Amino acid sequence: MLLFYRLLFLPALFLVLPFYIPRMLRRGGYGEHFAQRLGMVPVLAPKRHGERRIWAHAVSVGEILALAPLLELLRQDESVQIVLTTTTSTAHALAERKYGADVTHLGYFPLDFWPVSHRVWKRLQPDLCVLMESEIWPEHLHQARQRNVPVALINARMSERSFVRWQVLPRCLRKPFAMLDKVVAASEEDGRRYAGLGTPADRIVVSGNLKLDFTPRPLLQAHELDQLRRELGFWETRNAGQPLVLAGASTWPGEEEMLLRVATSLREHGQPCKLLLIPRHAERRNALREMLAWREGGVHFRTDGPATAAVNVAVADTTGEMVALLQIADVVFVGKSMDPHRGGQNPIEAAALGKTVLFGPNMQNFRAIAASMTAAGAGEVVRGEQELTDRVRTSFQDQAAREERGRAARRWHQSGKGAAQRTLTALDELTGR
Repeated sequence: MLLFYRLLFLPALFLVLPFYIPRMLRRGGYGEHFAQRLGMVPVLAPKRHGERRIWAHAVSVGEILALAPLLELLRQDESVQIVLTTTTSTAHALAERKYGADVTHLGYFPLDFWPVSHRVWKRLQPDLCVLMESEIWPEHLHQARQRNVPVALINARMSERSFVRWQVLPRCLRKPFAMLDKVVAASEEDGRRYAGLGTPADRIVVSGNLKLDFTPRPLLQAHELDQLRRELGFWETRNAGQPLVLAGASTWPGEEEMLLRVATSLREHGQPCKLLLIPRHAERRNALREMLAWREGGVHFRTDGPATAAVNVAVADTTGEMVALLQIADVVFVGKSMDPHRGGQNPIEAAALGKTVLFGPNMQNFRAIAASMTAAGAGEVVRGEQELTDRVRTSFQDQAAREERGRAARRWHQSGKGAAQRTLTALDELTGR
């Protein structure tokens, strides 16, 4: 299987490059430290006696945030050196701000091509490799096995769609699942799926979802919330009778238009409403500018600096500000959850902040989370634009019910914590500590 993978890697890479290069250019930041992706990483200083070096990889911003509680626990052990890699430039920037001074090395994950991966492994020399969620790279796993370094997949997730796709492949192509030394699954169902693809059952433990250990920071004070509203063009301070805020969190194309129609309908029927759009990909700002041009009531983009006039719509075309931005919202719609999109985005941040949380029916990537939230009254499914409009209107008009939903969301979030400690225990068992 490995020989087959190595032979096909470069041809496959050249086939996908035409699709990825424009995307990389739009996002920006990929040129900096690009050599690291090709294996040009520094040789790390030798470990002192008793030290262990853990290589943790988190692809994007979401994984960096999910990894944060575990990293906090690992940093309490002075014998642990942390090597942290990411894939996206936005995740790297966030990791640099949060952990740059605390990790032994921060870099980009190398291409999973034999000469590149071999060089990086030789230079980093980890004692334990930690991957996040569904990142399974055959060459990476092979290099670990060659060096007798255990590999753990933590917060391991497997959607039904991915599971079915893997199942139809020949058993030899599913060998990487058997090479994992520990799978710390986010749910019982995820654990069963990894077992079904070849991971020995005695290597699988269920920790719960690491993202539930998320602690919202920073929590803004009242004057800071008012300042943020003014910067966005929501100039009114939060007093009785002032417009409430509907936020679209991590929205995808088509969802912004839907939310705009919802907010417009509310205003036309006498319900004051401000709309805060937080697109999943900030580089879509030009498409959003075109879509929102000449909208009645004005539009402000966060990257244009503080607003100079009051507006009805604000677009947060930035990264790393989700927690702060959601604090001014009253109702939050979670993106990538309405047709034609599938999968859903993370609803946990909004719940942790005590917001009324709504999402569409397509939350496949967060199926267990969405079901748990719905059962606890911490979130609600809306199955179309009209239902979304009705739910937002009802929530805006009933402050007591809205606040109770927020309290339910906070209770649900608090009840699910503990995954980071359970994950750390599993890693310690894997390394014999």
